[in-house]
Amino acid sequence: MIKTILFLSLWLGFIFYAIFFAPPDNPETLDLIINLSTGKWEGINPIIICLFNIMGILPFIYASLLIIDGRNQKIKAFPFVIGSFFLGAFALLPYFAFRRSNHEFRGEKNLLIKILDSRIFAVLLTLICLILIVIAITKGDWNDFIFQWKNSKFIHIMTLDFLFLCLLFSAVIGDDLQKRNIDNQKVFTSIILTPLIGTLLYICFRPLLSDHNKDLEGLNYTV
Repeated sequence: MIKTILFLSLWLGFIFYAIFFAPPDNPETLDLIINLSTGKWEGINPIIICLFNIMGILPFIYASLLIIDGRNQKIKAFPFVIGSFFLGAFALLPYFAFRRSNHEFRGEKNLLIKILDSRIFAVLLTLICLILIVIAITKGDWNDFIFQWKNSKFIHIMTLDFLFLCLLFSAVIGDDLQKRNIDNQKVFTSIILTPLIGTLLYICFRPLLSDHNKDLEGLNYTV
């Protein structure tokens, strides 16, 4: 009950903040979103381009965790994961509010779960995300980004949404570790301290659900 109240409070608080306290919207926002979505990036700060694209990667990372988690939940994760492609944390927070701790994976892996659980999928997400981060750090105009964060509702909320999504990984990683029989506090602590990079590395090296016993020793040794 406390967890449900906490996540619902965060959800409602985020909505309230976005409506009443975020900077005002700009007339150019719709054009910016269209240009970002269609690859017309000329004249746009690389930080904003990379952040926008990372926001498209994060739902895939969550899918690799929550679709598996939702297998034995009363409330299924799939609609919330789909919603996160458009609404980010606004869509995921209600799922976190009503899901229950789930330490087991039961049943056969269907094709979707096999893809989401695969290392190829995880490595692809990681490479794309790391490339975007490097581009943002090395090519971006940080003074311009700070200015836009202070003056554009879209940039402001997107940035906060990114931070929310990174921090929320810790709410589901613990159960994913137990599904794979990983009893290693260092893994969980590392992800808490480096939420995005830590989660990406985790999904790259975590034992597959179908053969976790075989891979467990290698993961613990690596960590």
